[in-house]
Amino acid sequence: MDLVTHNRQMARNNRWSNDRLYRAILALQPGEFEAARVSFFPSIRETLNHIYEVDLFYFDILVEGGEGRAIFDRFVPYDDPARLAAAQAERDGKLIAFCDGLEAADLDRRVPTDRGAAGIIPERIGDLLAHLFLHQIHHRGQVHAMLAGTSVTPPPLDEFFLDYDLRFRKDEVERLGL
Repeated sequence: MDLVTHNRQMARNNRWSNDRLYRAILALQPGEFEAARVSFFPSIRETLNHIYEVDLFYFDILVEGGEGRAIFDRFVPYDDPARLAAAQAERDGKLIAFCDGLEAADLDRRVPTDRGAAGIIPERIGDLLAHLFLHQIHHRGQVHAMLAGTSVTPPPLDEFFLDYDLRFRKDEVERLGL
C-alpha cells in the first residue's frame, strides 16, 4: 500500500473511531460529559474540545487557510456534546476529502506552520497528517479511559478496516459512507 492510500484509510478510520466514541458520549448521563476526571485534560468535554480545536488548526495549515494560531484565540469550546459531535463529524468529512485529493507528491510538499514565538516552520504534509492522526488517537484513548468511570461502556476503537472486523461492522461503515 502506498502512503497516499494509507492516509486515505487513516482519515476514514479516524471518522469511524470518532463516530463510535461520540455515540458513546451521547449516551452519557447528565453531568458526566463535563465531570472532573483524572487525565491530561480534566474532563471528557475538555479533551474532546481539544481534539477538535487542534483538528481545526492543522487542517487550516494543510489547506493553507492562513488563520494559523488565531484559531486558538477565537475557538469557543462546545458545552453540548451533540453539537461537538456534529462539528467533529463535519471536520472528519473535510479531512477525508482532503486526503482523497492527495497525490504522492503532495505528501512531500511543505506548508507554512505557525509555531507562535518559534516562527513559521515549513512542514511536510505527510508528516503533518501523521501527527494529526496520532494526536487524535492519543486523546481518544484518554477519553476512552475516562468513559470507564461513567455509566457508558467504552466502545472498541482498535479496529482498522481489517476484513475480519468489517464482517461485523458493515452497517457502521455503510452508514458513514466509508
